[in-house]
Amino acid sequence: MILCDTSAIAKLYLAEQESPAVRLKLEAEDQVFISELGRAELMGVFHRQLRERKWTRDQFLIAVRQFTNDDLGGFWTWLPLDGAIVEAAAKTFVTLPDSVFLRTADCLHLVTALHHRFAEICTYDTHQSAAAVALGLKPRTA
Repeated sequence: MILCDTSAIAKLYLAEQESPAVRLKLEAEDQVFISELGRAELMGVFHRQLRERKWTRDQFLIAVRQFTNDDLGGFWTWLPLDGAIVEAAAKTFVTLPDSVFLRTADCLHLVTALHHRFAEICTYDTHQSAAAVALGLKPRTA
C-alpha cells in the first residue's frame, strides 16, 4: 500500500530516468492510492507534453488510453478530494512556517495523505518533499 502524488504516477507514462524504478515499485504494491486531484493533474502533464511538442497527438492519445485502462482495471485507488480536505489545506497555510514553499495543489496532496493517516508520500517534487517533512510526513521515492 502506497500513496503517490502526480509527480510519481506520471513516471509510469513518461519516459524519465526514474520511470523503470517507479514501475517496478508500484506494480509490486497491492494498492496504489492517489488523491482525485491527480486525475486532472496527470491530464495536465500529458497535455504539456503535447503542447511542448515532446509528444505527437497520437502519443498523447495513447497515454490517455493507457491511463484510462489502468484506471478501469483498478490499478489506482482514488482518495476523494472533499470539503474537509480543502478546508484543512486552507488552514495548513495559516500555521505553515513562512520558510516553507508549498503550492496549493501540493498542499492538497499532503493534506489528503494526513487525512487518510498515511505516514509517507511517494513524490519526486523537491518542494513538496520539503513541505511534507514540515507537516510530519515522510517523503519517499520508489
